[in-house]
Amino acid sequence: MIGKLTGIIDETGEDFAVIDVGGVGYVVHCSARVLSNLPATGQRAMLFVETQMREDAIKLFGFTTSEEREWFRLLQTVQGVGAKVALALLGSQTTQDLGKAIAFGDKAQIGRAQGVGPKLAARIAAELKDKAVTLSVGGGRDFKPGTGPVATPSVGAAGEAVSALVNLGYSSVQAGQAVASVMARDGAEMPLPQLIRESLRALSSAA
Repeated sequence: MIGKLTGIIDETGEDFAVIDVGGVGYVVHCSARVLSNLPATGQRAMLFVETQMREDAIKLFGFTTSEEREWFRLLQTVQGVGAKVALALLGSQTTQDLGKAIAFGDKAQIGRAQGVGPKLAARIAAELKDKAVTLSVGGGRDFKPGTGPVATPSVGAAGEAVSALVNLGYSSVQAGQAVASVMARDGAEMPLPQLIRESLRALSSAA
């Protein structure tokens, strides 16, 4: 199994790039977002790779970050979402925006991707609601408690909720304020996914 490729961009197409690694060209299927961020032909690039093996083919899918690769895997756990649709979803918006859309059940935002109709968008939102916020806890950026002038919850579910919100694109100060306000309003014992969703709603209403 191939997990990462580092080599020279040999060529790019509508949905793929060829990466030359030691004289061997690997065809890597990528989203439009990943392809647009690749260096020019002839320059060096690194992609995180998901390898899918079928009876008649072995396909490689490339991602800029390991978080994107985790989203690619997660999306395909939903019935009706294959590799092509998962790439379309990741190409239509950032993982942060996709995570927010799923957490809020925003079917219109999810449905921006080609091949995702209203029914499939609703299924994605329903089935991944809790998994999406859990993925955000461990994804992307590191969270450092106490950043900024606001006391930021940093223990247990509160700290994980703040970390998830930071990974969804909010500042640590914004995240800390939202989590603290929700816990003060609703209590500190709510499950982590619910705490994250309520904090997202607080941030959205304050925007």
